[in-house]
Amino acid sequence: MKAALITGASSGIGLELAHVMAKEKHNLVLVARSIDKLNALAEELIQAHGIKVTTYKADLSKPKEIENLYNQTQNDDIEISYLINNAGFGEYGEFVENDWEKLNSMMQLNMVSLVHLTKLYAQNMVSSKFGKIMNVASTAAFQPLPYFAVYAATKSFVLSFSEATASELKDHGITVTALCPGLTGTGFVEAANMEDTKFLDKAKAGMATAEEVAEYGYEAMMKGKTVAVHGMVNSLMAQSSRFLPRDLVTTIAKKMQE
Repeated sequence: MKAALITGASSGIGLELAHVMAKEKHNLVLVARSIDKLNALAEELIQAHGIKVTTYKADLSKPKEIENLYNQTQNDDIEISYLINNAGFGEYGEFVENDWEKLNSMMQLNMVSLVHLTKLYAQNMVSSKFGKIMNVASTAAFQPLPYFAVYAATKSFVLSFSEATASELKDHGITVTALCPGLTGTGFVEAANMEDTKFLDKAKAGMATAEEVAEYGYEAMMKGKTVAVHGMVNSLMAQSSRFLPRDLVTTIAKKMQE
C-alpha cells in the first residue's frame, strides 16, 4: 500500500494536513503520542473519504521509537511515497532560564528525529524513483530570535537541511519542501508559554488558521516547491531579513518578542 506518513497528526497543522490529503484520496499513516486522538481521526477520515488509514503511537524524540516506526511500516508492507515531518514544539523565555530537558527534547524532535525519518524513508524513495517530502519549518528560520533562541535555531536547521537535500534528491525524482508558516492558530502558543509577548498581541489579527497553512503546504509540496513561506507579509519579512544587517535584525526581533 502506498501512503503518506504525517507526524504530529493529532492536532494543529498535522491534523489539517491529514484532512487535506484524505480529501485528495491519499492513504495515510498517522503518527503521534496520542493514539486515542489518532484513532478517532482515522475513523473520521475513513468514513468521509473511503481511504485506508493506519495509526502508530510514537514519541519521536526517542531514536528507538523512530526505528520501530520504520520497521512497523516495512513489516506492514506500507510504501511511504509522501513524508510529512510536522512534529515539533517550541519554548519561549530567556535561554539561561529554560529547562534543559525540554530544550534537549525540542532539539531531538525538531532536528534529529526529522533527519532520521528523512534518511530512512528517502532511501526507499530513491529505490522507487518517486517521493515527496515536506519538512515543517517556520518563518523563525530566517533570523535569530531572542527569547526563542533554540526553537528558531532548530527551524533554521530544518530550512537549510531541506534546501540541501532537495538539491541532492532532485535527480532521483524526489522533491523536498520546507513549509514556513508564520504564527498559526494551533496550540503552539500555549505550549511554548508565549501568551504574554508583545509580538503575539500585534500578530493575533493576521494569524493564519491551521487549515489555511495545510492547504497551502499541500499545494506547494505537490508542485515541488523547495521553500514555501505562507502569507505575503511573512514572505516579505523573511526576504528582508536576508538583506538587513544581522545585528539590526536580531535587535528588532528581540523588541518584538519581549
